[in-house]
Amino acid sequence: MPDPRDAFVHKLLSQIVSAMVDQPEFVVIKTHVAEEGAHFDIEVHPGDIGKIIGRQGCNAKSLRIVLNAIGKKLHRRNVIEVDGEPVEANS
Repeated sequence: MPDPRDAFVHKLLSQIVSAMVDQPEFVVIKTHVAEEGAHFDIEVHPGDIGKIIGRQGCNAKSLRIVLNAIGKKLHRRNVIEVDGEPVEANS
C-alpha cells in the first residue's frame, strides 16, 4: 500500500519541476515505493533536461536539498533520478 507521505512528496516535486521547465505538459514523475523511502524518476522533455539539472548541477542539488529536508521531517529516505542521472537525497 502506498505511503501518503510519498504522495505528498510526489505532488510537491511535480509542482516544483513543472514550474522549472518550459514544457510542463511533458513532466512525468514515477514513484517507486520502498519500506524506508521512495525513489522518484523525473522525466521531462529533452529540451528541458538542462533546466532541471542546471549549471554544474545546481538545480538538481537544490531538489536534493529540498527532498532531504522533507525526508528528515517525514522519517523517509528519498532518491530522485532525472532522466537516468541519479541525484540522491538521504535522510
